Amino acid sequence: MDSGSDISEKILIALRQIIRAIDLHSRYLAKHYGLTWPQLLILKELSHSKETTVGEVAHKLSLSQATVTSILDRLEKLQYVKRKRSNSDKRKVIVRITSSGLEKLKVNPTSLQDYFIREFNKLRGWEQTLILSSIQRIASMMNADNIEVKPVLTVQTSTENLIDFSREKEQS
Repeated sequence: MDSGSDISEKILIALRQIIRAIDLHSRYLAKHYGLTWPQLLILKELSHSKETTVGEVAHKLSLSQATVTSILDRLEKLQYVKRKRSNSDKRKVIVRITSSGLEKLKVNPTSLQDYFIREFNKLRGWEQTLILSSIQRIASMMNADNIEVKPVLTVQTSTENLIDFSREKEQS
């Protein structure tokens, strides 16, 4: 029988494998489609409206505004998006997808989360509930259960949303 530390190590390895799979899939997309998964997510989000603000995109995708701005910089260099200052409020930046960006979306690569959903839906209800319960418990154990995110598998490139465990230890 495995000791508790052996099992916890196996869980940490599985979590690391998940994180690595997300990273590798994003690299695959970059190599084969010329865009990372976060870039494709932003293009897909922009394709749903004529124009929107950077803040609205960040909110809809649960990414920091700094992360979205950085991704938009790269997308603008590729001429897939255009940005301009709002006429009514100069603090706001309006962004829209270009015709080149819309063309790029026609490739429509399958995401890692599409694979996951397909396989997850093959499981019986009790198996799905067991996995959900376990993952929620892990999130709670990592002080991550109160972090608001959307159901999108991507790697956050900003450190803005990292949990500061040092403050928690000081308060104890």
